[in-house]
Amino acid sequence: MNTTVVIVIIAVIVVVLLILALALAPRLRARKRERDQAEAQERLQESQRLSVEAESARAQAEEQAARVRRDRADAELRAAEGEREAKERMAEAERQRAQADDLQQKATRLDPGLAEGGTSSAGGSRTDLPGRQERDHVTDGEGDGRQIGGSGRGDDRKDPGSVR
Repeated sequence: MNTTVVIVIIAVIVVVLLILALALAPRLRARKRERDQAEAQERLQESQRLSVEAESARAQAEEQAARVRRDRADAELRAAEGEREAKERMAEAERQRAQADDLQQKATRLDPGLAEGGTSSAGGSRTDLPGRQERDHVTDGEGDGRQIGGSGRGDDRKDPGSVR
């Protein structure tokens, strides 16, 4: 074989390969474009799914935060109500103590022997009230040591049913 024939055969093979490459190039580009579009579509769908999940998680977190705020407000309200009721009970106890002191003073005025000997001349029982000393030191519960009530003797309140 001579070299010219070999060169012609090689040239023909190269030309045929070039024609095949030119013929197949648009198809290869179309397939690549389809693959890219499919991948882009998948990524878009994944993005939308993640966005929906994130929005759902955000809504749940906001709802939980609101629930916690409501619970905290309810707890604070219950605590304030408990403190108010305790103060009311303390005030009522102080009113009852003042009323008891007032009644004791009236009893002493009616029967002075009660104050001297602790019993009436008729043989009644002792009337001084236990815990009177402690009552003088009852505070308002705020921790600042302030006393609640009046003078502590009950003489600053009037019994509406008493006759003087």
